Amino acid sequence: MIALGCDHAGFLLMREVKKYLEENKIEYLDFGTDSEESVDYPIYGKKVAEAVVSGECVCGILICGTGIGISIAANKMEGIRAALCHDCFSAQATREHNDANILAMGARVVGGGLAIKIVDTFLNTPFSENEKHIKRIEMIE
Repeated sequence: MIALGCDHAGFLLMREVKKYLEENKIEYLDFGTDSEESVDYPIYGKKVAEAVVSGECVCGILICGTGIGISIAANKMEGIRAALCHDCFSAQATREHNDANILAMGARVVGGGLAIKIVDTFLNTPFSENEKHIKRIEMIE
């Protein structure tokens, strides 16, 4: 199960992400928001982070205008490794090297087509389980 969350700026892009997930029969929980009406992104970053930390969801996807604020909010929670990615290489590397458990994107930075490629890369790239990467993750925590 994937946890989804966005603010008003990420609402339209999140609709495209949901469509991709539905087409690929990937289950998700939507923690909002549900419109383009202005809201505060930390609320949604926290909800998704809590769902991932609790084990309710295996990972999360967050979207705000730039992806910066919502990723900072999620990373405040112990056990979260939210990575802001605006390209497929970063999405692949953060899964392989950092075992990132939340993908953050900026709707004002990436378009729908690229966002879907980033999501696909993030969801389909396994952690390398290389000893040096494990050690580094432990150092972060």
